[in-house]
Amino acid sequence: MARKHGPWTIKETHRRYRNEWIEVCEDEVTKPDGRPGTYATIKLKDGVEVLALDDDGFVYLAREFRYALGREDTEAVGGTIDDGETPLEAAKRELREEMGIEAEEWAELGRAHHTTSIVDSTTTLFLAQKLRFGEKEEDSTENIKVEKIKLDEAVEMALSGRMTHATSCVLILRASNYIGR
Repeated sequence: MARKHGPWTIKETHRRYRNEWIEVCEDEVTKPDGRPGTYATIKLKDGVEVLALDDDGFVYLAREFRYALGREDTEAVGGTIDDGETPLEAAKRELREEMGIEAEEWAELGRAHHTTSIVDSTTTLFLAQKLRFGEKEEDSTENIKVEKIKLDEAVEMALSGRMTHATSCVLILRASNYIGR
């Protein structure tokens, strides 16, 4: 049964691939101009991104190999929201697992979406402050190097293009604005 989707009409949806993190679908559509066609979309599990900021103005970033890029990348801490978890619970878990950091103060800095023409995934952004440091709990696929840099340098990395991870850049800029720097 056809259904409207904004100015598009979806005639039929075919799931082409699915695992626990991603679903790829292809829709048979009528385009806004009335012509038939197809449109593919990717649904990713929703996630969180966390920027840990200490009392001295340093942030803690993760540097690790990213398979899709084929290289190491520097990013804020992030991950998916597990079933039954709130975004804040996921943020706390990810920060503890990936960096061994716990925080007393949390500020939600909104949401971000990336590649919105084909990807459906919401990332909730958090600033963590009043930090306590412990042991990391990385899983077997992670080999994270923690980088400690001044927030001002992280802002410069985001603005200059030295950092390319979109949600990390958005989070750093929002965090800088939030704390008034």
